[in-house]
Amino acid sequence: MISGLKTLNRRACIIALTIAGCLGLTAAETDTIPSGFARNPRWSIGAEATPAHVFATNGFFRGWNPDEKKINSSFSGGLRAGFSFSPESREGILYPGTYQGLGVDIHRFFSGKPLGSPVSVFVYQEAPVAEFSDRLWLGYEWKFGAAMGWRHLTGQDAIDYTVPVSTSVTARMSMALKLHYRLSDRWSLSAGVEATHFSNGNTSLPNNGVNTLGAAVGLAYTINPMPQRPVSRPALEAEADRGRWFYDIVAYGAWRRRIVTVTDAPTLCPGKFGVAGFQFSPMRQFNRMFAAGAALDLQFDESAGLAPYWVEGTYQDGIKFRRPPFGKQISAGLSAHAELIMPIFALNAGIGYDFITPKGDKSFYQSLTLKTFVTRKVFLNVGYRLGNFKDPQNLMLGLGVRL
Repeated sequence: MISGLKTLNRRACIIALTIAGCLGLTAAETDTIPSGFARNPRWSIGAEATPAHVFATNGFFRGWNPDEKKINSSFSGGLRAGFSFSPESREGILYPGTYQGLGVDIHRFFSGKPLGSPVSVFVYQEAPVAEFSDRLWLGYEWKFGAAMGWRHLTGQDAIDYTVPVSTSVTARMSMALKLHYRLSDRWSLSAGVEATHFSNGNTSLPNNGVNTLGAAVGLAYTINPMPQRPVSRPALEAEADRGRWFYDIVAYGAWRRRIVTVTDAPTLCPGKFGVAGFQFSPMRQFNRMFAAGAALDLQFDESAGLAPYWVEGTYQDGIKFRRPPFGKQISAGLSAHAELIMPIFALNAGIGYDFITPKGDKSFYQSLTLKTFVTRKVFLNVGYRLGNFKDPQNLMLGLGVRL
């Protein structure tokens, strides 16, 4: 009996030691995989052209502009430089085929001198969605940046013509779905559909925006080709796909213009108003790429709730308001969020409802945010908030930390 127990204990110890050894080996193997730029990335340069249709979202595009010409088409051409992480790095193993980088392009609006020819500087990221062969794959791409050099109107002329752009600089956001074909180890072609939106985020009014939908065609050259497929690392991939919680804390600010309705007359308030916000977001990460959760949103808007404090007898450029109490310009809401997590960047979309709202503001709101990680925990926050999916509210420019 005693001999049998000793044999059983010996076998249990062997099994336990074997499991511990395997776990230790797995952890050691995972820890020795280099991260980020510890290995030389794969670099590429490219060019892209995009003929596009311009949506006639108001009369300005249909000919109600100083040149009295329709604006329904555009063409953009640009250059880009980017990189993908080495197939031997953590990011290269977990996110194969993902590219990110910087680009510049110029937009030309045919029959549209009133808009000028803005130049965009942007960051971009592209990643595969489906692979059909070693050479052909389908991927998505986003771009986010600033467009500079708009020809624009200001003051009453801008209001009379309901101009889509009332500043020389706007934000630029694009989403695309593209087919990529690898011609050789160095050359590849891409073609797909790209939607672009230009807006100043209510930093000036009017702010109707410019929206295009086009066919993007590109050619890219890889400077230092590498193996197309990284070596499989099951332990690393299993760890990256393990469910976990994280908590984002974001503080942001912006400035905006405001139209206030008094005596049934919408009036553009002179000057610009400050906006400050705070967001706390508990998020559940389900795998290496996707997270979802909720957020508590608090925002102070210096232009909110002004209508009840209008000084009677003041109108137009001379309109005045008494300063509302601080609490009358605070909104508080709860929102649901989904987040795409990729190397360096994360894209976050949210839908929420304010249970505390300044008088005259929309309770139902939406947000779209790009998070750029400068360290593993700290990120830059660049976002945009809307009401009822169509009414621009304000930018969300700030800093966040992930716990």
